[in-house]
Amino acid sequence: MSRRGGQEQASGSHESEAAPKKRKRRRGGDEERPLVPIQWTEYKQERVLYVGCEGESTEPDYLDYLAKRFGSGERTGQPFRIVPVYKENGLRPEQVVEAVRRYAETDETWALFDRDEHTRIPQAVEDAAVDGTEVCFSHPSFDLWLLLHFQAFGGRQSGRSADVVEKLRKSDPAFKDFAKRNDKSVRGPRRQALVGRTKAAIAHAKSLVSQCEHGSCKAGQHKATPVDRTSPHNPDHLPQSPSKWAARSGHALDCKVLGRDPSTDIWRLLASLGIEDDD
Repeated sequence: MSRRGGQEQASGSHESEAAPKKRKRRRGGDEERPLVPIQWTEYKQERVLYVGCEGESTEPDYLDYLAKRFGSGERTGQPFRIVPVYKENGLRPEQVVEAVRRYAETDETWALFDRDEHTRIPQAVEDAAVDGTEVCFSHPSFDLWLLLHFQAFGGRQSGRSADVVEKLRKSDPAFKDFAKRNDKSVRGPRRQALVGRTKAAIAHAKSLVSQCEHGSCKAGQHKATPVDRTSPHNPDHLPQSPSKWAARSGHALDCKVLGRDPSTDIWRLLASLGIEDDD
C-alpha cells in the first residue's frame, strides 16, 4: 500500500470538507465525495485508508469519529487518515467497491456495505477480492455495530433492521430518536455515548462470528494485516477467490456471506488500525 506524508486542512463538517488535492475537480451533488477528516503527526508515517460507504451519513460520521479519536496514533502507535467515499442517497454494495477503488488508486481500500435487501453482495465481494479491497459486511445493517457497543445481540434478522434499531434507541438516551425523521447521524451526544465502549463492541462482534450457524467460523481466524495491493510479491497472492477473501473475517471458507445473519465485520477495521479499547 502507498504511504503519504504531508499536511492537509479539513473542517469539522461534512459539507465543507475538501477532497484530497489530487482529486480536486468539479462534481455534481449526485457523485461520490471523498472526505478528509485528518489526524496527522509530523514525525510518524501516516497510514492512508480510503473507505467506501454504502450510506451517506452513519458510516462517514462513524469513520470521522474514529479518525478524530484515534487518528493521531497516540493510542495505536501509528497515525492514520481515513478518507470516506460516499454518495448522496447512498451506493449499492458493488458501487461501493467500484467507487473506493477509483478514488484510492493505489492506496489502501475498504468497502462497508449492508445486507438490507441487496441482491449483488456476492458480486461485490468478488470484485473486492480481485485487488484486495477489504470488506466490512454488516447483516442486517451498520446499525448492528452501533448496538453492539451497548449490548450483545443474536437471532436471524433476514435483512431487516427494525429490531436492531428499536434496541439501539433503548440502549442510550442519545440514540432515542435514531433513524427518526431520517436522522441516522453519529455526532454530538451519540458520538460521545460510544466512548469507552469500543472493547465491548469488538467482543460482541467477535462473538457473533463464533456463534455463526455454519459451525466452523471462529473470530480468531480473522486476518487484519493490510494487503499490499501494489506489490508483485504480495504474500496474499492477489487476486484471491471470493470465498477466501470473505473468510478474512474469520468465517469458514464455505460459509456463504448472505448466511452470516446477524454479523458485522466493522471490528476488523478497528483491529487493523490497532484499536482495541478507548478508555
